[in-house]
Amino acid sequence: MKRSRLILGAAVTAAALALSGCSGSGSDEAAGGEGDTLKLWHFESETSAMGIAWEEAIRVFEEETGATVEFEERSFEQIRSTASQVLNSNEAPDLLEYNKGNATAGLLSSQGLLTNMDDAVDEYGWDDKLAPSLQTTARYDERGIMGSGSWFGVPNYGEFVEVYYNEDMFAEAGLEVPTTLDEFEDVLQAFTDDGVTPLAESAAEYPLGQLWYQLALTQADRGWVEDYQLYSNPVDWQGEEVSFATETVKDWTDKGYISTNATGSTAEDAGTAFINGTNPIFFSGSWWHNRFTTEITDFEWGTFLFPEAELAPGSAGNMWVVPEKAANKELAYEFIDITMRPEIQNLIGNNGGVPVAADPADITDEKSSELIANFNELTEKDGIAFYPDWPTPTFYDELNAGLQELLNGTTTPAEFQEQVGEQYQSGVDDIVG
Repeated sequence: MKRSRLILGAAVTAAALALSGCSGSGSDEAAGGEGDTLKLWHFESETSAMGIAWEEAIRVFEEETGATVEFEERSFEQIRSTASQVLNSNEAPDLLEYNKGNATAGLLSSQGLLTNMDDAVDEYGWDDKLAPSLQTTARYDERGIMGSGSWFGVPNYGEFVEVYYNEDMFAEAGLEVPTTLDEFEDVLQAFTDDGVTPLAESAAEYPLGQLWYQLALTQADRGWVEDYQLYSNPVDWQGEEVSFATETVKDWTDKGYISTNATGSTAEDAGTAFINGTNPIFFSGSWWHNRFTTEITDFEWGTFLFPEAELAPGSAGNMWVVPEKAANKELAYEFIDITMRPEIQNLIGNNGGVPVAADPADITDEKSSELIANFNELTEKDGIAFYPDWPTPTFYDELNAGLQELLNGTTTPAEFQEQVGEQYQSGVDDIVG
């Protein structure tokens, strides 16, 4: 293959990053051909579902177009921390994977650094392949707020949060997969009665925040999600959605379903506790799926959607964006379209990822089929509800800090709601003015 592969170390400085790329040859007018180059950045590893699928997409692209892909693997943090600087220079790539949301892709779109892809979306029909909730993070208005306006990115995989459970521990305890919230609490109590803390949790990082949000979603509808995420209307921080979530987390902690030690645990700590069989239940993202498939060897495990919830945390995955200063935009669009083809989508699905446009019948791996079936169930009922920290750039840290205080008893549920509600509103006010 003609592709050149450049691997950059995590310690590379922003200035070095900006200088390291070479301008792609070819022009925006051409749709490909010998001598043209597509300059591509992404941060997926070679063994990840997306890395495997996109490697094949590169091969197909070069074969069909006669162009060369100049691929540079950059870490998520490298791209995040240097995007504004690099994309505002002549060193911008033609295509890169970038994080979705108001504080990331939305910000760059409002600064004029990303290409408006409305015409390409119409030409290639990508909107027909993406469920409405998956389109939300691809479209931004003039303020950079997601959900409406023009297309500034195209996702080709998804992600969501589900319940992972230890099938062997369930069987040993004589327990079945719960289908209602009451049954779920019965399962939690049964493990606690046996001296086992049922939930692998982290309050220092995202898992507990996602559980708190999921509990709120059991009481919520799509309108509440749009108020919370898209600022459609003020959020009532003393309303039934937030109150149920907060009081349930406190109650589950008091009953021993969640360890107070979770205040100092990271997401990695929680995930490895599930891998090691310490805790039988882990509520977290689909991004853990492939790792569990690889690393769990001592027991059988499975997944299910949170009981009695029409909505769940999740979104389209990170997306392809085309810098405004890209030299070869048409080549970029051709590559995006290849990654949306069934054969590339099936590679994502059969390697532990969540494709957005695959035929379930073509997914041959049993656990991958279960994962994708859960995702499809959510998207078919418009159940993707994004993530709790998305509304403001600072809310991730603020929510985690508040939940840590709730777990260790230094704040009451009412105090937690007042505190994080004020922090949320302050951040929203800074965005919408």
